[in-house]
Amino acid sequence: MIKDEVTSNHRQSMADYLSPLARSIKPSGIRRFFDLVSTRKDVITLGVGEPDFVTPWHVRDAAVYALEKGKTQYTSNAGMPELREAIAQYLNDSFAVPYNPANEVLVTVGGSEAIDLALRALISPGDEILIPEPCYISYSPITTLSGGKAVGIETFAKDNFKLKAESLRAAITPKSKVLILCYPSNPTGGIMTYEDWLPIAKVVEENDLIVISDEIYAELTYGSKHVSFAAMPGMKDRTLLVSGFSKAFAMTGWRMGYACGHQDLIGAMLKIHQYTVMCAPIMAQYAALEALTPHGLEEKDRMMESYNQRRRLVVKGFRQIGLECHEPEGAFYAFPSVTSTGLTSEQFAQRLLEEGNVAAVPGDVFGLGGEGHLRCSYATSVAQLTEALDRIGQFVHKLKQG
Repeated sequence: MIKDEVTSNHRQSMADYLSPLARSIKPSGIRRFFDLVSTRKDVITLGVGEPDFVTPWHVRDAAVYALEKGKTQYTSNAGMPELREAIAQYLNDSFAVPYNPANEVLVTVGGSEAIDLALRALISPGDEILIPEPCYISYSPITTLSGGKAVGIETFAKDNFKLKAESLRAAITPKSKVLILCYPSNPTGGIMTYEDWLPIAKVVEENDLIVISDEIYAELTYGSKHVSFAAMPGMKDRTLLVSGFSKAFAMTGWRMGYACGHQDLIGAMLKIHQYTVMCAPIMAQYAALEALTPHGLEEKDRMMESYNQRRRLVVKGFRQIGLECHEPEGAFYAFPSVTSTGLTSEQFAQRLLEEGNVAAVPGDVFGLGGEGHLRCSYATSVAQLTEALDRIGQFVHKLKQG
């Protein structure tokens, strides 16, 4: 009898052991869709946000040389002092934001870890985290896992997907604590200028918000220079600047990111970082240090020129096909509207893959305002982009023919 009672109290499956938070998180909408791609041949992929460039040789060579010299130990938890100094110098030179490398800079395992650390350091149960959408897909799940509540703020193509002060103000409640920004934007390519930031900074100040500014695409702007939110008057101490080397420096697999901000916040993040990953890999840190040399910055600019050429090609191509497409001013994504076809984002992306052998990400996975759009990365060759546009054009033509 006792044995039967014990047995009846046992959980029925492994899923029953999982926390409610872990069970509530949906798999990545991007990865789920691209699992389908692996089953097909001759697919042109415009989906994954990764440069098609290989990390420049001199950067790779720096990592190899570090290994040859036996640099295989732990570094300081916060990162090598010389790398933190280089990051601080780079941000000051490029975006006029000064940081003390000793206590205001933390080297992380990609920008994603920096965002995770920040939210875990900041969130108390029930805090509301404001997130302009469409946006990078990780912000909301990480907020949930940290015990907070994600609150989406919709942005619109008619505004070039800029965050508007009135929309921000309307979303704020007494529980609002953190505003997450991502400009230049993934997935829309939208940017914010100094004039765009001024009213946002005013709302942030009035409502005593902390800002996490994800600036991973800061170097990828076209026609105007990136303006860091941390550089706005009065915003440096209440802003955590997050960035890294993945996008502009073609170093996705190296997993090198960093966070810069008030020493108290950086200190709290450092404690979590110590207990989770200890430090970023030393050989990758040496590679990042080389990427910030004049030679590395020249390579970054060369890649940027190529992205700009591809950007013009893709936007013009979508418009000629008959798909409305706002002009992306940053990052390396186009976000055309597919509403004229009568299909949802998911339907369009699914059928485009099946009938046109082109893979792109349905816009609905990026949150509010994403439905009716398609995210297409132009971080691939001109030849591939040209062929993809031809296939998309044929697919759309068939749709309109009924």
